Amino acid sequence: MPLWLAVALGGAGGAVARYAVARAVVAALGPSAWATLFVNVSGSLLLGLVAGASELHPQSSPVWRTGVTVGVLGGYTTFSTYMYESARLLETGSAWWAGANLLGSLALGLAAMFAGLALGRTLA
Repeated sequence: MPLWLAVALGGAGGAVARYAVARAVVAALGPSAWATLFVNVSGSLLLGLVAGASELHPQSSPVWRTGVTVGVLGGYTTFSTYMYESARLLETGSAWWAGANLLGSLALGLAAMFAGLALGRTLA
């Protein structure tokens, strides 16, 4: 199977999983940010699990690994990738870059959200 197809199929599955998990959390706890928090944290745990297992089994299929990490978990949450990349920077002794990634992504993402909201509200 080509990598792009594994990513596409995995992404579709991850997006459906995100929707289902978020609905279940909302049903249990009511409408709130808890659903997003749960998806982001569980996605980080799952990506760490897959990445850690892949380090122990480097012979595992790149198609499977990419389909799960980029596809399924990328469709489920990109927050997990953000956390993985930050963790890898910390593990390699690049604490400054890890901090820049964490704080920069947060600040720029929030600024972009406000810009998008403002632009969207003027176009509506």
